[in-house]
Amino acid sequence: MKKRPFVAANWKMNMTAGETRAWFEAWASLAGTEEADVVVCPPYTALAEAARRAAGIAVHLGGQSLHWEDAGAYTGEISGPMLADAGCRYVIIGHSERRRYFGETDETVQKRIAAAVRSSLRPIVCIGETLAERDKGRTLDVIRLQLDGGLAGLEEETIGGLIFAYEPVWAIGTGRTATPEQAQEVHRAVRGRLAEKIGKAASGYVIILYGGSVKPANARELLRKPDIDGFLVGGASLEAASFGEIVKESIRAYKEVN
Repeated sequence: MKKRPFVAANWKMNMTAGETRAWFEAWASLAGTEEADVVVCPPYTALAEAARRAAGIAVHLGGQSLHWEDAGAYTGEISGPMLADAGCRYVIIGHSERRRYFGETDETVQKRIAAAVRSSLRPIVCIGETLAERDKGRTLDVIRLQLDGGLAGLEEETIGGLIFAYEPVWAIGTGRTATPEQAQEVHRAVRGRLAEKIGKAASGYVIILYGGSVKPANARELLRKPDIDGFLVGGASLEAASFGEIVKESIRAYKEVN
């Protein structure tokens, strides 16, 4: 069972349209990234420019969130149909920053997943524990609760098509990274929980990413672990060269272990 490495860039609240244009110009000059699935998730104001620049190259676009309704009186929100119309194929759901700062819950994650699927967007569902939860030995319990809550009521076919991103909250933007062994332990538990829901064979095909201070220096060792399929990259994705090195390291690791 072979997959290609999957590497997604989450630009968060960074990058103007002009900076997006410069990023894609720099990306176009790089070589050796073609053997991975690459997704860029810009801020909404840069999506149009990103769509123009991504046309004809092997980069797909994603949104950073979406509302669970397709339209309505929700000032400041964006819907699945809007993202699809802007050229997105993917959308990040339940990122820890959305949970922490904007009150997202496992219940709203489930509703957003359903909304994404209605618009033929492939969700990248984020899960992860805080430092306090890890220190109390609750990491796997927290992960299971987030999975169960976010996937409640979803059909097996829908669950099988999701992408998951394990992002330990204590590693996001801090410079700290889970060791390959720590990350693999959680990824293995996620795949095991999915196996209980959709069967072992189907769970083997689910893409599970790692996120949390991913850099070119640590990407290769992380991706050599059997249940880590790629990365959701934050700060290191803001420079095309740095992000490109992560993609290349991911490809090298996949060739070594497959």
